[in-house]
Amino acid sequence: MHKLALSLAFGALATVALTAPHANAETDNIVTLTQTPCQFVESEGTDHAYTSNSAADCKTINATSATQRVAASKVIKLKPGEYTFRVTNKNVPYGLGFWLRGQGVVGRATLPSVSGGGLTTGATKDYKITLKPGKYYYSCPLNPTPDYELIVEG
Repeated sequence: MHKLALSLAFGALATVALTAPHANAETDNIVTLTQTPCQFVESEGTDHAYTSNSAADCKTINATSATQRVAASKVIKLKPGEYTFRVTNKNVPYGLGFWLRGQGVVGRATLPSVSGGGLTTGATKDYKITLKPGKYYYSCPLNPTPDYELIVEG
């Protein structure tokens, strides 16, 4: 397995693993994301160690901190192509999901989207999508996380 570090806004790094069982690396792009209560760790660059027993807990936490956390979060930048978003539920005691979609009304109507649930505590799921150029958000409505930004250019 080869690893490729992607540059994110604010000079931080996220890791995209490129697995190569065959010659077409374009179909093997894996973006690894970890959900802890109320957040995606890679997006924020740290695990805030929030405690949550329900979505309501995250709504309360995000009401006072989400704006500042999103402003300081890393923007994932990718090239167009096929990707697998590998999402893990780390220590969240209820089922989670993942939702990647275009920004705004036009973005939601014209850009691809992927979503799903069933991420129990400790579980990892893959969400496959072919990304086109544009601006996207990703989040978990069940964990409630902020909307994090992903930009596809190239």
